[in-house]
Amino acid sequence: MREAVVTQLGAPLEVREVPVPEPGAGQVRVRLEASGICHTDIHAANGDWPVKPSPPFVPGHEGVGVVEAVGAGVDPARIGTRVAIPWLGRACGECSYCVSGWETLCERQRNTGYSVDGCYAEQTLADARYVVPVPDGVSSVDAAPLTCAGVTTYKAVKVAGVRSAERVAVFGIGGLGHLALQYARIAGGFTVAVDVEAAKLELARELGADHTVNAAEGDPVAEIRALGGADVAIATAASPRSFRQAFESLRRGGRLVCVGLPADGRLELPVFDVVLKGISVVGSIVGTRADLAEVFALHAAGRTEVVAQTRELEEVNDSFAEVLDGRVPARLVIRF
Repeated sequence: MREAVVTQLGAPLEVREVPVPEPGAGQVRVRLEASGICHTDIHAANGDWPVKPSPPFVPGHEGVGVVEAVGAGVDPARIGTRVAIPWLGRACGECSYCVSGWETLCERQRNTGYSVDGCYAEQTLADARYVVPVPDGVSSVDAAPLTCAGVTTYKAVKVAGVRSAERVAVFGIGGLGHLALQYARIAGGFTVAVDVEAAKLELARELGADHTVNAAEGDPVAEIRALGGADVAIATAASPRSFRQAFESLRRGGRLVCVGLPADGRLELPVFDVVLKGISVVGSIVGTRADLAEVFALHAAGRTEVVAQTRELEEVNDSFAEVLDGRVPARLVIRF
């Protein structure tokens, strides 16, 4: 089987032929049909973040495929089922976070494509407890981005507590943002899409955005304030400046939800404004297995649209360059 491997941080990935792995106790082996390319994969391959992965490793945490084999302790009836392999590869299942519905905050978690091998491979192993069934009404190419970009932004809208008729500004209409926009609309919000690319703003309008703002041509803070300010600002772009603009666009009592992870990014905010205006600043990590099941249910019901283009595994390095250059409409997906 083939897999794309990070052999050295910052170096191009190498596509290799390797033996098919055998599942251990509690594991399933999944033949991948699709694997989304997330900006996090690029950060992982470059070692951009303070906690760095250890090469060699296989990136990818938006994998979707069919269970081909199971290890000891796993029901053989799961063979032939289609599942998603998310960022949360496994958690301890025992800590206060795990037992209270916040498994994504578990301090002993292992992350797919970061601390355990991921989904840039024709076949991979996963913890049977943490893969999520994919409904028949959701294609594998659509399910792949939903497994991270979808559940991450769905959770951000949940964490923000978006209510009907609130104004929600989404900063960055890419793989994450085009889905955040849709979940905000499902929650009943009036949406403002902010980006620097005209094509992405056109996509936002096609997806039902109530307003669009081109931050390359004007001041998004002024334009959103002219609308009355944002009740919620969801920052998805990997740009520290856009985070500050998101904060400044908020009206009194507004909520800033931080989702994107700029390399070496810092967010410095005026305490005076935070306190006197009653602003909330929240970090939102990926959603749980239950959240992902809800994301799939919404998509199967026709409530969301995934915008994606497919690539081959051998194109992984060129695909990374496309993402970094901003040439991707929303999401790229490796199709096997």
